[in-house]
Amino acid sequence: MGTNRNVAVFGAYGHTGRFVVAELRERGYHPLLLGRDQDKLRALAQAQPGTAARTASVDDPASLDRALADAAAVINCAGPFAATAGPVVEAALRAGIPYVDVAAEIEANQDTFTHFAERASAAGVVVVPAMAFYGGLGDLLVTTAMGDWTAADEVHVAYGLSSWHPTGGTLASGVVSRQRRGGRQVRYSGGRLEYHNDSLPTLEWHFPAPLGPQRVIGEFTMADVVTVASHLAVPEVCTYMTATAAADLSAPDASAPTAVDERGRSAQTFVVDVLVRSGDAERRVAASGQDIYAISAPLAVEAVERILTGRTRATGVVSAGAAFDAEDFLRALSPYLSLHAPLDTRG
Repeated sequence: MGTNRNVAVFGAYGHTGRFVVAELRERGYHPLLLGRDQDKLRALAQAQPGTAARTASVDDPASLDRALADAAAVINCAGPFAATAGPVVEAALRAGIPYVDVAAEIEANQDTFTHFAERASAAGVVVVPAMAFYGGLGDLLVTTAMGDWTAADEVHVAYGLSSWHPTGGTLASGVVSRQRRGGRQVRYSGGRLEYHNDSLPTLEWHFPAPLGPQRVIGEFTMADVVTVASHLAVPEVCTYMTATAAADLSAPDASAPTAVDERGRSAQTFVVDVLVRSGDAERRVAASGQDIYAISAPLAVEAVERILTGRTRATGVVSAGAAFDAEDFLRALSPYLSLHAPLDTRG
């Protein structure tokens, strides 16, 4: 690794951004705190000794260039990513540094692949969208489950959340996504994204113990349909959400997460259960942990660390499963994640 340990965090004072800043500091990096609100940046810098605050806005490319001037990489934690991803990727390409974000917005992630794949590849820069709980973790699990398979018929990713207390950023991003879709639903079928007005089915999913059988909403489509489909030959990708968590997200009085431990994590627990099917053969792997926002920090920071230390499999715009050794990546997250299935996928 080079001597530059400066990693910029755009949206550093947001809910997920604070987890990312803390994770960077724990690993010996020097976070550069970026955002448009000078007062919030200053307050965060005072609470995080050794950090530097730099005001930057997606509406001012020059401010982004100044903010990234001596950064080794940038992690974008500021949603809605439909507004921030493009300008920050542009700035990262101008600076010649890796870009990672925690976007859960399907269309924003698709835009990153569509608009920046050629330029990032030509520049030899690694750009990893959706390197977070939604999109990144599922892709790592699916890639691990695939093992030596080069293709599969179906991928199923089931999210078993004990509850969902969405942040303001999550709610704002959801509004933008619904507007972009004209209020329609989205699914990945037949090898492409489809927009529709069908009602979402409710069914039962058998999660690993101790969670067990749970009512889930089918076709509760998350960023995995972009990340998985970007590099794996799978025509059907379906994601599911526990019905109670889905109800929490849409509740008119939805409340933000409340910290219950010294790391600032909420009491929320999760299980992500992945099933891959090829003909009559099935492979399955699952992971569990605490707080979907908190887990995005080690996912994003581990990605940056692997990029900066040359442990990547591709350049350009790539998903987690394409960029990294998925199984090894998951093992590295053992302080944060528990795996519920053997990672030996030779069978």
